[in-house]
Amino acid sequence: MISIETHNLTVSYNRRPVLWNIDFELPTGKIIGIIGPNGSGKTTLLKAIMGLVPTSSGYVKIFDQDLNDVRSRVSYVPQRESVDWDFPASVMDIVLMGRYKKDTLFKRISKADKDLAAEALEKVNMLEYSNRQISQLSGGQQQRVFIARSLAQGADIYIMDEPFVGVDAATEEAILKLLSDMKDEGKTVVVVHHDLQTAKDFFDWIVLLNTRMVAAGPIEEIFNEKLLQEAYGGKLNVLSQVGDLMKEKAFDVRE
Repeated sequence: MISIETHNLTVSYNRRPVLWNIDFELPTGKIIGIIGPNGSGKTTLLKAIMGLVPTSSGYVKIFDQDLNDVRSRVSYVPQRESVDWDFPASVMDIVLMGRYKKDTLFKRISKADKDLAAEALEKVNMLEYSNRQISQLSGGQQQRVFIARSLAQGADIYIMDEPFVGVDAATEEAILKLLSDMKDEGKTVVVVHHDLQTAKDFFDWIVLLNTRMVAAGPIEEIFNEKLLQEAYGGKLNVLSQVGDLMKEKAFDVRE
């Protein structure tokens, strides 16, 4: 089954195309990486899928339907930097937001909702912080809370914008385990990711992007030097040198 399809998708800012004629079909039940250099349109692609930016042409289908008809089945985790973390809300308050839907916006939170929120927090190892103000958490903890909010929604597709940025090794490992569990449950996870060194280990499927779509498919078919060179150009040489240095010196990826 196809989870997300785009056809002739173009997005422009000030008449300048940021995404140009994007066509792909993403399978259900995979962990999918959106990969490309800075400024290649990765975040814009996620926002276009979620209907958060106007499109110049083309369309997006979710399970062969318009987003508004299946919105409750799609959950979005934005970049952490785009969130106002000073907003006065507790960890539990944030996660319970995942239980509100368009047709139940003014309903009272039930015990079942609270149980699902607590279960989501437990999955990201944040249950003990339920009453903590969100502004008091570290960056990695805040990321886990937003993923818990996404889990509490009970969606079928999870769209995440750079969830591994600014997190420690323990959080990265916890998120990876969570994504794997979600995949085992038949969920589809779409992740914008910037680190080529780890992409091959994280994803089953890749969309390689640089304003236009370079390629999309299983990672063993797409993750090769020819297509990466096409997407990154001269930047790939620098990344390759960094990778060689990491291997030679046995540096951790974050270092």
